[in-house]
Amino acid sequence: MLTGSMACMKLGSKSDSFRKQGHDWFCTTGLPSDIVVEVGEMSFHLHKFPLLSRSGVLERRIAEASKEGDNDKCLIQISDFPGGDKTFELVAKFCYGVKLELTASNVVCLRCAAKHLEMTEEFGEGNLISQTGKFFNQVIFKSWKYSIKALQCCEEVLKYADEFNITKKCIESLAIRASADPNLSVEHGGPMQSPCGSVLWNGISTGARREHTSSDWWHEDASTLSFSLFKRLITLMDSRGIRDDICKPNTVNNIIAGSLTYYTRKYLPVLKRRRHSGSSSSTPLSSGSHVLSEEEQKHLLEKIQELELPCIKKGLVPTKFYVDMLIIAKILKASPSCIESLENRIGMQLDQAALEDLVIPSFSHDMETLYDVDSVQRIVDHFLSKEYQTMPVGASSSCSSVEDGNLNGSPQSMTAVSKLIDEYLAEVAPDVNLKIAKFQALAASVPEYARLLDDGLYHAIDIYLMHHPWLVETEREDLCRLLDCQKLSSEACTHAAQNERLPLRIIVQVLFIEQLQLKASVAGCFPGSDGGSRKLGSSGFSGESTKGGGWEIAVRENQDLKVGMDRMRMRVCELEKECSNMRKEIEKLDKTTKGGGAPGRGSKTWENVSKKLGFGITLKSHQMGSAQKGSNLKSNNENVKI
Repeated sequence: MLTGSMACMKLGSKSDSFRKQGHDWFCTTGLPSDIVVEVGEMSFHLHKFPLLSRSGVLERRIAEASKEGDNDKCLIQISDFPGGDKTFELVAKFCYGVKLELTASNVVCLRCAAKHLEMTEEFGEGNLISQTGKFFNQVIFKSWKYSIKALQCCEEVLKYADEFNITKKCIESLAIRASADPNLSVEHGGPMQSPCGSVLWNGISTGARREHTSSDWWHEDASTLSFSLFKRLITLMDSRGIRDDICKPNTVNNIIAGSLTYYTRKYLPVLKRRRHSGSSSSTPLSSGSHVLSEEEQKHLLEKIQELELPCIKKGLVPTKFYVDMLIIAKILKASPSCIESLENRIGMQLDQAALEDLVIPSFSHDMETLYDVDSVQRIVDHFLSKEYQTMPVGASSSCSSVEDGNLNGSPQSMTAVSKLIDEYLAEVAPDVNLKIAKFQALAASVPEYARLLDDGLYHAIDIYLMHHPWLVETEREDLCRLLDCQKLSSEACTHAAQNERLPLRIIVQVLFIEQLQLKASVAGCFPGSDGGSRKLGSSGFSGESTKGGGWEIAVRENQDLKVGMDRMRMRVCELEKECSNMRKEIEKLDKTTKGGGAPGRGSKTWENVSKKLGFGITLKSHQMGSAQKGSNLKSNNENVKI
């Protein structure tokens, strides 16, 4: 307890010696008041001695007022007092020796008031500065809960709290606990409380209850702070970091990123509706939380997007979070610079996005399209500008540079983005209001070398042609020029060859490509052939056909293939005719042997069959009678040599 000994007033612990009437506050000690202190609209009728014996400022002000005043009662006006008249009332009671109960709710204002009035040990042992200091060290800074409460109270007297470093010390206390390993038993408890909820403090800190929680245990408490204080908290956490022996690298950035998304989703209702189900950041806004107006939400959103923290630069904040912020920024009509900054942040980590992240509805007044394709186009441009800026000097945007691994050291990101854009084009293609120019521009923005296969692009173009049947032939051809038929899989080629929506020129190209694929596949089956040593890529072509001069080589090889196939076709026809003749000769031979024909005729027939088969025949002459025909035939057959 705090006790100010005032033996001369004999007040002891009696607090019923004070009364309030309207805007006047009196100390009824039996002695007439000799000083009036005006704090705001409240007038305190007090006595000089209790005040000047505790405060250096009041001692000087009383001395000055006594010199200037003509009567016995002096007047002191305090226009800007920390905590206002309520805090001064507690200070006055302390000066009169009344016992005070310090709480996390009043200690900040009392500390600021004591500092403001210079209530040091020079003016009395156990003065208010030392007592509040002990309370901070033994209670407030020992408990997360009361540090949060004290920091919230700093908002009321922020100017003085900053001046006396109270805000800074509270934030440091919170940052230490929030940055610690969650398995090290975070303290949520604090000093014991009386039944009415006030802190019972006897100069010794009570043990705080320890709980094992996850790393996001502090997000809800931190979200109760104003954004200015919350920003200072996470900034200090970032500067302090986390010891390597406690957490893995970048853990502090992940923790800060999680708290930032939680804070934003709590005060921006649109983000709450779009949040991931089951995530730690999806705790609904409590009924007691203050609901911000649209103007306040817009101001908060603009302040959040201005943050420059390592967790933001490293891409630890989910892309979906920025997409949600972009949507609400458009709804709240945020500044163009805010929207541009959000699009840039999405573009910087576009390779981490999913298709659902890019499906942004259009909020334009004309409602030209269902989806905001223009915004996605700018996002892709930001991503490509980042890729080209980080590309090593001398690296070119060609297929060979991708093969050599020169594209920012991570060609996977470009491949992921190209696949994502193809999926997005297929998603927005059914929109009948989507102009072909926008569709083409977005499809062409992805470099050709980024697409290992054009199946996704072909699928999107096919859907667009299906839902835009009024396109003329020239428009269809212009749209299909985006395709590289050499990068279509065999399944896509089969589908395209039968697709009536495609221009005839594309179908011819696809058929030609299928021929090349067939030739390469057949050649690969014969190790001794020219194509036996080649390996087909993902597009179905050998490595030569994708480099310079490959097209000319493919045309020449295709011509050779046609000549070879024509020769083979003619040879097959000749063999069919020969087989038919052989069948007839064999039938005749059977009839001759069964009908008892002349042996000379049968021998001649076998000779003709053998010649057509290309066999060499040696016959032995035997003079046989008509009675030995069967044995002569058997002997002739046995002496046929192949």
